[in-house]
Amino acid sequence: MNVQNENEYEDRLSLWSDLESGLGIILRSPASIQEFEKRVWQYDRWMRELVQQDTDLGLYLLFQLAANSPVGYSASHALICSVLCHLMAGELILPKMERDSLVHAAMTMNISMTALQDQMAQQVEKPSAVQQDAIAAHPATSAALLENLGVTDQLWLNTVNLHHDETTDKGAWRMVSPATRLARILRIVDRYAAMISPRRSREGRSATDSMRSIVAKSSERQDEISHSLVRAVGLTPPGTYVRLDNGELAVVVRRSFEPNLPEVAIVIGEDAQLLNVPRLHRTAQGGPRIKSALPASAMHERLNHHQILHLA
Repeated sequence: MNVQNENEYEDRLSLWSDLESGLGIILRSPASIQEFEKRVWQYDRWMRELVQQDTDLGLYLLFQLAANSPVGYSASHALICSVLCHLMAGELILPKMERDSLVHAAMTMNISMTALQDQMAQQVEKPSAVQQDAIAAHPATSAALLENLGVTDQLWLNTVNLHHDETTDKGAWRMVSPATRLARILRIVDRYAAMISPRRSREGRSATDSMRSIVAKSSERQDEISHSLVRAVGLTPPGTYVRLDNGELAVVVRRSFEPNLPEVAIVIGEDAQLLNVPRLHRTAQGGPRIKSALPASAMHERLNHHQILHLA
C-alpha cells in the first residue's frame, strides 16, 4: 500500500468519499441528472481506476466507510455492492458486457427507494406496512425508473428487475440466461453488504459471520457465486477487525492467497492497550492466528489509519 503520510491517506479517502457522494446525488435526484446512463458509466470508470490502483487499499477504505456510520446508507451500499460485483466478475470470468451490466445494476438497483433506504437505516422500529410494500415493489419500480431515465441496456434493466426474485435460483448457473445469472450474483452481494453495514436498529455483523451466513444459505447452484465472493475479498476483508488467538486485536490490511490467512496490523496488545506503533503480522506465516472476526463496533479505540496503511 503506497500511503506515505497522513495527507496521502486523506487524499485517497477523499477520492472514495467523493465517488460515494457523487453516486448519492444521482441516486437521490435522478430526474435532475442529464444523460443519466452516461453519468453511471463515468462513476463506473472512476471506481475501476481506484480499485486498479490498489485493490486492498480500496477495500480497506470501503469497509471502513461502510461499517462506521449508517449516514448515507444507500450510496454507501450501492458503492460497496458495485465494487464487490466488479471483483466477482473477474473471479467468475464474466464477459465484459455482463460485467458492465452487473456493476451498473449494483449501483442503481435501489434507485426508486433511495430516500426510504436512508430513512430505514436511521429508524429503530421495524418497517411499516407501507415501507414493506415499497421494499417489495422496488425491483420493478427501479427498473421502470431507470428506463424512464433513458437507460437502454436491457440486461442492466432485467438484472435490477430480478435481483430479489428467488425463482432465478433454478437451473445450472452457467446454463441460465444472462439476466438470471447476474441477478443471482447481485442478490448475494446485496445480502452480504447489508449484513456488514450498521443501522440505527442494529450493529453491523462481522464480515466473517456475514460471509458464512451467505455460504451456508447458498444452494448447490449458488456455490460457485458465493465462493467467488470469498475468493474476491477473503473471509476477513481489508478494513475489518479480528481477534487473534493470543488476545490481541488487529485490523486486516491485505488479502493473501488463503482467504482465511490475511495480513493484519496488530493495534491492541495482549494487555488490551492500544499499541503506540501497530505491528504488521502475516498470519499465513504462523501464529498468532485469527480466532474470530469482530464487528466494527468492537473497536473502541481511535486508530491512526494512515500509520497502519503506511506500515502495510
